[in-house]
Amino acid sequence: MATVRICVCGDEGTGKSSLITSLVKDTFVSAKIQPTLPQVTIPPSIGTPENVTTTVVDTSALPQERSNLNKEIRNSNVILLVYSDHYSYERVGLFWMPHFRSLGVNVPVVLCANKSDLTGGAATTAQVVEDEMLPLMAEFKELDSCIRTSARDHYNINEAFFLCQKAVTYPIAPLFDSKEGILKPAAVTALQRIFWQCDKDQDGYLSDQEVNAFQSKCFGKPLAAGDLDNIKESISAILSDSVTEKGIAEVGFVLLNKLFAEKGRHETVWIILRTFHYSDSLSLKESFLHPKFDVPPNASAELSPAGYQFLFDLFLLFDKDNDGGLNDSELAALFKPTPGLPSSWIDTDFPSSTVRNEAGHITLQGWLAQWSMTTFTEPKSTLAYLAYLGFEPSDSRLTTASALKVTKPRKRRKRLGKVDRNVVLAYIVGAPGAGKSAVLDALLSRQFSPTYHPTIKPRTAVNGVELPGGKQVYLILEELGELEPAILENKARLDACDMFIYAYDSSDADSFAHAVSLRSKYPHLEEVPGLFVALKADNDKANQRTELQPDEYTAQIGMNKPLHVSATWRSASELFVQIAEAALAPSTAFLKTEEEAVDPTNVYIALGAVVCAGAAFIAIWRKVSKE
Repeated sequence: MATVRICVCGDEGTGKSSLITSLVKDTFVSAKIQPTLPQVTIPPSIGTPENVTTTVVDTSALPQERSNLNKEIRNSNVILLVYSDHYSYERVGLFWMPHFRSLGVNVPVVLCANKSDLTGGAATTAQVVEDEMLPLMAEFKELDSCIRTSARDHYNINEAFFLCQKAVTYPIAPLFDSKEGILKPAAVTALQRIFWQCDKDQDGYLSDQEVNAFQSKCFGKPLAAGDLDNIKESISAILSDSVTEKGIAEVGFVLLNKLFAEKGRHETVWIILRTFHYSDSLSLKESFLHPKFDVPPNASAELSPAGYQFLFDLFLLFDKDNDGGLNDSELAALFKPTPGLPSSWIDTDFPSSTVRNEAGHITLQGWLAQWSMTTFTEPKSTLAYLAYLGFEPSDSRLTTASALKVTKPRKRRKRLGKVDRNVVLAYIVGAPGAGKSAVLDALLSRQFSPTYHPTIKPRTAVNGVELPGGKQVYLILEELGELEPAILENKARLDACDMFIYAYDSSDADSFAHAVSLRSKYPHLEEVPGLFVALKADNDKANQRTELQPDEYTAQIGMNKPLHVSATWRSASELFVQIAEAALAPSTAFLKTEEEAVDPTNVYIALGAVVCAGAAFIAIWRKVSKE
């Protein structure tokens, strides 16, 4: 917020203009001043909350000025409501507060008892607060705070306008329910996430070291000696079991912030919330959850080394039983500060979409593979969850986008060359019963099951594949199910795909015809690299009821012969290596025509080089001959 606009209201003669003049001049002006002062703008200064510019608007309560008064009230961020005697005090509840409500404004109101110098010491500030202000604050929730002032004595002038600034920059209403005396649910949820993020060892307590790290992050310096002990005493005096030798428990941390709000120190709570990227609505800022991150056409998003390291450390931190897998309770604890599992994980039936241990719990390999797939398909989702989970860039000037990287865009797929990617996507298509699901199970190192279960909705599997030379590539393999026709007609889905696997049952005479008909029905599939795979190779081979047998068909269209594989063979893993290698060198998986056999550009370059070399040779020969 760049500007705080304060509308000073109240009955005539309550000293509104004198308050403003005393603020500007820093002293009381005894000379007569005009009834309504012009607008005053005060630039930011040391101590100004959130470094805002403040505009102060004087108003008149005269009936003929009512339209201008209403206009200024509607344009304000906060109202300073001034009274100075019993009559003007009674008017606060009988006229002014109902009038603000009638205008439909919902801004904080700071109640100001002015001209305290005229009471002659008859009433103390505590008495005024108890007898006059607290009853009004109990009746009208819009009243944010109250203060007693004197323009003549220059008493609490700066403080009154500071309260107005604070009411806007550090509003109490989103944080604290004054009627119930409790923090509001959204504030509690935000503070619980902050506690989770600061509890670096995830033992359920903030140790002294973690508290000081939190203090330094929010306020730029650690706690002074003895301050931490005082804080612990304040908490344990109310909740004795919330402070132990291990540190401050979550309930104690939330209680501490409740005490801040109760005592009027809600700016402390807001500084904490804004340090951790919360907006005034107590939701994480959109710019924090979704920083600018664009993926050009034909490029893809992947985790950077920093992103992989963060997720690697996160897995180890929450694998409390050190069994190499995250069980349901460990996953629940890990995703506590988030909205839950990403929706795409639920859609892909996580954790069955990736590698699990014998107990059915996701392993570290499966954890990194799952996030690699999420980043590839939905980079914005990964960015949001990295923000929820507390990823912190190495440089404060960077955003969570530093946990991701963008690959180089793919060039024409039929051109020779490598694709610089670590994550590739392949669609596997084929006739029902061809064995596609068994291939996905084999990718996840699952035991082969002879029971046939038709795939209705798309099914996805992801795992790491180690290539010759040691490079690891994450292979996403998707079986399209009954959505196969819709996906094959979706250009965006095909553009995202790196490889098509045409699978058929080599022991079923009618299986190969499905792959042939697909390429005939969807000729644009020729634009996507592809491999033919003959599955169930452990069974007797059957002649296919097609015009050409598979080897003849692939030879005719200039593609490699089908790979013969069985999901029951240990060597089935070699299939995934060949898929990944073909995806990274797509020209090897295309049909080769005579027109594409020779690149005319290369011919022209070679011909030009020959001509230049010949001309140079002739010139040198002539020079030597003359000599």
